[in-house]
Amino acid sequence: MVRVNGVNALSLRALARAVDMEPQSLYTYFASKNAVYDQLFADGNRELLARFERLDVSDEPRPALRAIAHLFVSFAAEDQARYELLFLRTIPEFEPSPESYAIAVEVFSKGRAILASVGLRRDEDFDLWTALVSGLSSQQLANDPGGDRYIKLIDNSVAMFSEHVFGGRDS
Repeated sequence: MVRVNGVNALSLRALARAVDMEPQSLYTYFASKNAVYDQLFADGNRELLARFERLDVSDEPRPALRAIAHLFVSFAAEDQARYELLFLRTIPEFEPSPESYAIAVEVFSKGRAILASVGLRRDEDFDLWTALVSGLSSQQLANDPGGDRYIKLIDNSVAMFSEHVFGGRDS
């Protein structure tokens, strides 16, 4: 439902009808619309964490950065509603539960540890990196949903970033 109509279009009444349930019965499973969002937030972060854990990362900075960027931008491009829920504040009244947010922190920590292991240790370099990959993700979703216009820019973006951070050296 959220993939088709957007994350803000979630209706518990419509969700109940979609799963052939009386609306009041849905409250047995979810206390509120925010509880549904919280479950989606946790599920999305679990999926991203699983992908990070399956990622075969090189010990060399440039190939590692390319792999991480491809993973993240592709993940974002797969599902705009999920990307909005996980990485944008499009639902003003929604705040993930501490349990769900802990999964997001684990994703962040995993990504940060991988980047640090290949030499990306300064906070400002990490901030620039997150701006780069989130920018590519947002551009892909906004300007070529279902396509690969900005995904095709990942390797050049990583090369540019790597030259800035590492210069001619690999670490």
